[in-house]
Amino acid sequence: MRSFDVKDGCLGLLEWSEPVIFDRLRHAYRERIADDRAAWALARLHCRVWRVLIAGDMVQFERLRGELVAAHEQYGLDLDSLAEADAQTMAELVEIVIARFQRSERIARGYHLALMDLTRRLTLADRAA
Repeated sequence: MRSFDVKDGCLGLLEWSEPVIFDRLRHAYRERIADDRAAWALARLHCRVWRVLIAGDMVQFERLRGELVAAHEQYGLDLDSLAEADAQTMAELVEIVIARFQRSERIARGYHLALMDLTRRLTLADRAA
């Protein structure tokens, strides 16, 4: 039986995580911005950042992350709010993986490794900002 590794975990996340990520980010921005359209636009952009991060396209990630940082500044948000939204999103993904894949240790391990890798990349991006 082949192991379910980081790459497989990321491919799985690309299949099912986008609606979860968008919902979590939309909630995070609605708490910070009164304008629903602006909150939706920030959540959409931030969701795109997550999608390229999961796909491993770090060039596109850096470009979109720069756009997201600029958008945060435009709405008077700081980098802490971006990091907090990322942390809440990661926590939601971890909870889903734990709840949904608990019966398949092999698959759960791949998702956990993928999420740890995403956390590492997000931490590096936060430090660079």
